[in-house]
Amino acid sequence: MKAWDVIIVGAGPAGLAAGIYAGRSQLKTVILDQMMPGGQLLITEQIENYPGFHDGITGFELSEKLRVHAEKFGAVIENGQPVSSVDLDGNLFVVRTEGGEIKGKTLIWAAGSIAKKLNVPGEAEFIGRGVSYCAVCDGAFFKDRVVAVIGGGDSALEEALYLTKFASKVYLIHRRDKFRAVKIIQDRVKRNEKIEPVLNKVVVSINGTQFVESLTLKDTMTGETTELPVDGVFIFIGNEPNVAPVVHLVETTEQGFIITDEEMRTKTPGLFAAGDVRHKFLKQVVTAAADGAVAAMSATKYLEEKEG
Repeated sequence: MKAWDVIIVGAGPAGLAAGIYAGRSQLKTVILDQMMPGGQLLITEQIENYPGFHDGITGFELSEKLRVHAEKFGAVIENGQPVSSVDLDGNLFVVRTEGGEIKGKTLIWAAGSIAKKLNVPGEAEFIGRGVSYCAVCDGAFFKDRVVAVIGGGDSALEEALYLTKFASKVYLIHRRDKFRAVKIIQDRVKRNEKIEPVLNKVVVSINGTQFVESLTLKDTMTGETTELPVDGVFIFIGNEPNVAPVVHLVETTEQGFIITDEEMRTKTPGLFAAGDVRHKFLKQVVTAAADGAVAAMSATKYLEEKEG
């Protein structure tokens, strides 16, 4: 089995940017992803802060541009390839997927993260029947309905704003007395008559028969519980990194994010991490792409030094 120069796991902004830089460095490069290229971009309606697109760009459009760019420089993208495990065979990384196993001289782990769950009664039971983690995916199903958004960060408020295109009312539920989102997004929420903030409340359970019918909320100050009738609930309380296949090869924070140096190197030589899976201050599309570029150039440097 011939080894790839670079195996990239994850075809989001970090992985695709890594593919661009690795391919441009004349490295034999493959990008594996369990879905289509784009990652979280595919469920992002509008991106307003990616440099150069001052009028904004949809997540799908940016995904396509990154995919085409990576393929232009020779990166091979393989969809539907969730990675089950990663091991070392001498100096080579062995990456196993449903389609078999491949070997690489270097590995860039850019597998991103998944939405955190509330882990309350009713959440798992009503996924796809009123519980969602993607407003862009499911918002249109709630035309003229009442929905709730759980969370207080940028994503939660942005998704609440997006849902007002469809829903008749959006409750924005947050466990604290104020939101964490940047001021410009908070101002938009305040101006939107369809959005009603519900502060100092946590979801105790998600209720219904066949579909979601209500939420049981607990006041974080008084402990009092109340019932809130809704037709759907969208949960945006953060993300958990996809690290399980490589966790034995890296160092992580208590939250599970991979620790790297400024060159995206992990504790295992030849293994690099990029994007939302990495421990860092700011998780944005532009920083993910930057991580990918650095990781690819670090992989290039590693191979040059190793192979003389």
